[in-house]
Amino acid sequence: MRKIFLLSFLSIIFFNSAKTQKHLGIGDSIPDFSLKDQDGNLFNIKDYIGKKILVIYFYPKDESAVCTKEACTFRDSYSSFANAGATVIGINSGSVESHKSFQQHHRLPFILLSDPGNKVLKLFAVKGKFMFTGRKTFVIDLNGKIVFTFDSFTNGSGHSSKTLEFIQQMNTKK
Repeated sequence: MRKIFLLSFLSIIFFNSAKTQKHLGIGDSIPDFSLKDQDGNLFNIKDYIGKKILVIYFYPKDESAVCTKEACTFRDSYSSFANAGATVIGINSGSVESHKSFQQHHRLPFILLSDPGNKVLKLFAVKGKFMFTGRKTFVIDLNGKIVFTFDSFTNGSGHSSKTLEFIQQMNTKK
């Protein structure tokens, strides 16, 4: 009897939380948000939409192995992203200070945003794995619409390579 009650209770919680988190996908507009960057400056997404293609990637933690590999592959491809008309933005719940240290340690040329409480991560409905927050990349076109996503928790370097490949193909179709 207890097992049935517990399973019913957990099912209700799971399905109710699934209903409240809308999955963002291709064709959806990105939510409006403002966060502090690695320098403590307020970053408002409205100031960036329409100026360049946006690459927004969510990652669990500064200085962890896969996250560092992911950030460094974005760094190593940064000029290719810039040449393709894209701006790279990394987001996680780390502090402004943690992001500044991470940026300096790995010479990251792109914006890192601090998302305390994972509010923006939740707006994008990025799902976590195990006990970690999620790892997902979104490409946003000049109209503020999602045109590509890449979701892999363990393939950190794939986020940069697959995203750059998509943007380059998108640019050749123009």
